[in-house]
Amino acid sequence: MLRKILDSKYFQIPYKIIKAIIFIVLLLYVVFTIIQRVSGNQSIFGYRLFAVATGSMVPDYNINDVLAIKEVNHNEIKVGDDITYLGKKQDVSGKIVTHRIIDIEEKNGKKTYLTKGINNDVEDPTIGDNQIYGKVVGKVPVVTQINHIVKNQYGFFFLIFLPLVIVIFLEIADTVTEMKQDKIEKDKKEDEVNENTEDEEEII
Repeated sequence: MLRKILDSKYFQIPYKIIKAIIFIVLLLYVVFTIIQRVSGNQSIFGYRLFAVATGSMVPDYNINDVLAIKEVNHNEIKVGDDITYLGKKQDVSGKIVTHRIIDIEEKNGKKTYLTKGINNDVEDPTIGDNQIYGKVVGKVPVVTQINHIVKNQYGFFFLIFLPLVIVIFLEIADTVTEMKQDKIEKDKKEDEVNENTEDEEEII
């Protein structure tokens, strides 16, 4: 009965689709995680990926959104651009921050930038060119959705963990059923051989 259900096209088609979706989701998330961990904030082909950790840029960027940051010539950066930088002063010291430029000043050939989270009341400490990782070019669509799911305990359980457990269970059930079927067929062949042997002995 179980063999018939597992072999049924009504089961196999959605099952294969679910397996493919889970595989793609896990692959994309693993790739994103590896890029973040292995790169050590170094750019790959001029781009970096960062996940938003706070609500300072809501509604433009929500917590757990994954942003693509592109290295650009600092002369191209202007007021109104969203940039990602490494903080070195006060509350943002040692933190990677993505905020909007609200003012740019130039003195003795050196530029300083004043940034602020659009959802914040207070500006950040001024930063220099050497702190800027790059300019935000947008959210990474699929990876952003996956990151939201993975970081939400209910989303992770119902959309990742539970389907994965079901797939593993069905794979095991399929393997066990196949092994049982092979054993039945093997036993049947042995019985046929034994019957033929007995018939030959009777003829002799």
